[in-house]
Amino acid sequence: ITVLTVYVFLYGRLYLILSGLEKALSSQPGIRQNKPLEFALASQSFVQIGFLMALPMVMEIGLEKGFRTALSEFILMQLQLAPVFFTFSLGTRTHYYGRTLLHGGAKYRSTGRGFVVFHAKFADNYRLYSRSHFVKGLELMLLLLIYHIFGESYGGTVAYIFISVSMWFLVATWLFAPFLFNPSGFEWQKIIDDWIDWNKWISNRGGIGVPPEKSWESWWEEEQEHLQQTGKRGIVAEILLSLRFFIYQYGLVYHLNMTKHTRSVLVYGISWLVIFAILSVMKAVSMGRRRFSANFQLIFRLIKGSIFITLVSVVAVLMYVPHMTPGDVVVCVLAFAPTGWGLLAMAKACRPVMQKAGLWGSVMTVGRGYEMVMGLVLFCPVAFLAWFPFVSEFQTRMLFNQAFSRGLQISRILGGPR
Repeated sequence: ITVLTVYVFLYGRLYLILSGLEKALSSQPGIRQNKPLEFALASQSFVQIGFLMALPMVMEIGLEKGFRTALSEFILMQLQLAPVFFTFSLGTRTHYYGRTLLHGGAKYRSTGRGFVVFHAKFADNYRLYSRSHFVKGLELMLLLLIYHIFGESYGGTVAYIFISVSMWFLVATWLFAPFLFNPSGFEWQKIIDDWIDWNKWISNRGGIGVPPEKSWESWWEEEQEHLQQTGKRGIVAEILLSLRFFIYQYGLVYHLNMTKHTRSVLVYGISWLVIFAILSVMKAVSMGRRRFSANFQLIFRLIKGSIFITLVSVVAVLMYVPHMTPGDVVVCVLAFAPTGWGLLAMAKACRPVMQKAGLWGSVMTVGRGYEMVMGLVLFCPVAFLAWFPFVSEFQTRMLFNQAFSRGLQISRILGGPR
């Protein structure tokens, strides 16, 4: 219910922003800079952060061991990032509970974390948490970005912070908690090895007997087993839920600099032509990879280079002729990326139809492209933090006790460079 409330709130705000209702509301003097609203949001945000929910625990420990001990244990829990862990486990429960309601297949799903001292590779974390946390975290982050770019903060900056801080915490937790709790997750050499392993995994083709740990295609097939075992109601529910991704395109194309003065349906139609053109280019690249990448690598690289030059030229012409701004390019990405994901989700739900039409290979190509982009978005912040040695030291001290951390540092010194 908590996560569903966040979705309902953000999509409601998305409707207000893209329809222009929030801009009309912000012009009302009784709504803009509403101090009582800010005070109400402040108290509500205090509850959302979790201090009020932690009060029973503090009282129980205080009655048993004293309130000084209770306060010190509460502060220690915050320093050990207990809220991060429990917020992340909330995403696990939400995902599998919702999937079981829609498609069945109930079974035990572990949400805890045992004591581990080994490093999990980036590809392993991606396979475990991609659908349950990363995809949903990126969707919520996209909603918050659009809310920040186009929203009218009629409650003031303080009200906006109180409204969005807990949701930004949820997004950051779902995206980066697995890497934060991963031993040696910010060591530079481990990062390099993880990147090599990720590229090998995402590029390997699947097949009979190829496990999901070795190939992206095998893992992708395994992730869709619930859609193959569900009934017609589950398929219809999956398609209806995927329709929410088309809201972005329908509203954002009218917020471009070159289309903000028109409300013609022709703008929406042209946006679909752009999407089909992008899908056609991806289909051409996929066919070229299958036909030329093995024996005619030079021809394949020339084809990709010419496609890239053509796209850059088209964007340059659009920015020069109809006065398209760089901000419009960002808005187009925010509009078209969710539409492609929605089409991909509907195609996976209608897999038998896509296979009969001979389009399943194209669906896999689009899916691989989205997976590569999502992996890059997640990997770049982790690699950036790995540049700073103190981040790895802080993580080691946070995960393990002082004796183990000191022993690990001594082992690194004695081991020396390879």
